[in-house]
Amino acid sequence: MAKEVKNKLMELGAGGVLYVLALCSVRYWNVSATTKLIVFLLAYISLMAGICWQMFKNFRRVHFFDENFLMLIATIGAMLIGKYTEAVGAMLFFQIGKLIEAISMSRTKKSIAKYMDIRPDSANKKVGNSEESVNPSELNPGDVIVIKPGEKIPVDAIVTEGVSTIDMKALTGEAIPREVKIGQKVYSGSINLSGLIEARVSKAYADSTASRIMKLVENASYKKSDCENFADRFTRFYTPLVTLLGILVMILPPMMIASHDTETWMYRGLIFLVAACPFGLLISVPLAFLGGIGAASKQGVMIKGSNYLEALSKTETFIFDKTGTLTMGVFHVQEVCPKGISEEDLLEITAHGEAYSNHPIAASLKDAYGLELDTSRVKDIKEHPGFGVEAVIDGKTVHIGNSKFMNKLGIFYQPTNEIGSAVYVAVDGECKGHILISDVIRQDAKRTIRWMNRRRIEAVMLTGDNERVAEDVAKKLGIEYVYANLMPQDKVEQLEEFMASQLESEKLAFVGDGINDAPVLARADVGIAMGGLGADAALEAADIILMEDEPFKIINAIRISRGTVRAVRQNLIFAIGMKVILLIMAFYGYVSMQDAIIADMGVMLVSILNSFWVLKYPE
Repeated sequence: MAKEVKNKLMELGAGGVLYVLALCSVRYWNVSATTKLIVFLLAYISLMAGICWQMFKNFRRVHFFDENFLMLIATIGAMLIGKYTEAVGAMLFFQIGKLIEAISMSRTKKSIAKYMDIRPDSANKKVGNSEESVNPSELNPGDVIVIKPGEKIPVDAIVTEGVSTIDMKALTGEAIPREVKIGQKVYSGSINLSGLIEARVSKAYADSTASRIMKLVENASYKKSDCENFADRFTRFYTPLVTLLGILVMILPPMMIASHDTETWMYRGLIFLVAACPFGLLISVPLAFLGGIGAASKQGVMIKGSNYLEALSKTETFIFDKTGTLTMGVFHVQEVCPKGISEEDLLEITAHGEAYSNHPIAASLKDAYGLELDTSRVKDIKEHPGFGVEAVIDGKTVHIGNSKFMNKLGIFYQPTNEIGSAVYVAVDGECKGHILISDVIRQDAKRTIRWMNRRRIEAVMLTGDNERVAEDVAKKLGIEYVYANLMPQDKVEQLEEFMASQLESEKLAFVGDGINDAPVLARADVGIAMGGLGADAALEAADIILMEDEPFKIINAIRISRGTVRAVRQNLIFAIGMKVILLIMAFYGYVSMQDAIIADMGVMLVSILNSFWVLKYPE
């Protein structure tokens, strides 16, 4: 149980007992007026202690006017005019409301934490031929750990021995287990399902995937949405205004109408202040956003703050990177087209030129070559981002890259009409042919774009690939707007053009792989990184991270964001509307202090229940 909930229960227990004793002293026991005052005063002091402490902390932050201030002024006033029962009763119900608020927030956080706290308490570190149980925080990169069936993986590591299946649902939202074997990565927070495996630690506990995800979720509440900021601003101006109105209710009617009783209007003014307390409004907004962030986490979507969740609900344009986002980013050689040399020689030169590159296209070329690379033959490698690679192989200058690279170098080449990514190879300034590379479209990419098109959400594709490949992929997916042959800086410029043309209320999202698209992800209103699992660049640059390479998870995130904002707006309208009705009824004397607090508790409970459905978004 949270410390705040425990404190509230203690306050309520002591204050409730004293209030019951005070009521009994009035109705059943013949006590003096002084004794009656003392008993009610003790009950009141017990119930108001927590409020006074909260107000003291608020004063230190130069935050004077809030619901605590209104309740304190109103109930103190009621005590001064002899309305002891009403004053203490109102304070008791107010504290019950605060308890419900604390329990609701605590349970929501626990619900998220229970799902997201995927960090194990211990790890089996291998020391010689034996095992030692240690705290995961004591593990260092290079240590070898033993992971038994049924255990959570404590830190990110690389399998060195054994084969098993891993449940990664807590990280990715994907229920299907994955098989892992020697050389493959395993991520902290996953569960080893079948075989015993040994793995070498690749990241310290604090830098491992599970710890970083937990930090993202925990810090999300600090980035407030416009709705939350509105609620804060509203109460900042609302509280002093209703305080002034309450005072006017107390003094103006008796001054203006001689027949009106001063004490009656004094009491109505105090009820007005109690009815004006906005605590039901304040809890419903952050609770709904917290539920939305938690629901998205269960779907394998990490959202860094409620401001990004709200922005996603307003997003009308999604700009997609092609390679690694809409396509698998797993290339294979489709055709080898030599000129003056054999296919084997062209593949050999290309594979050696790409020997030190980690680009997916380079990997496909090396795989197609299939033989061990002799890197001693390769010297003076130079990367030309967006163009290709330059190297000296066997004493000959080799240029490997796209058509833009050949044009830049002034090398004559025969453009291909085939659909695919052409890698041209030039040796000592003479083109020796090209290799055609093709990619595979992701299975759920078409479904994602079709869903957006039906709802008139604009989908745009940016790519550094050639126009023929880009248009072919766009046609298959149903994307109308395509921009090809873009350098990394061109993507940023194109994004800024889109942002400049949109309305202020509209938001634009960029979806990329999180590694090569960091500048564009950071520049967009909402940056969404695909396959952020273990990718540091994605965790840093993106606002929303899809922990699995599945574009359709964006749709889940959109649905959750819109549902969350809808719940927040309903709560705001309902709470403010009911507040206006209560204030009018308080002015005409139709409600007592207790009635006003109970009505506000009802508003709060309805708002809380309306917020809870977001957290229960189906898995």
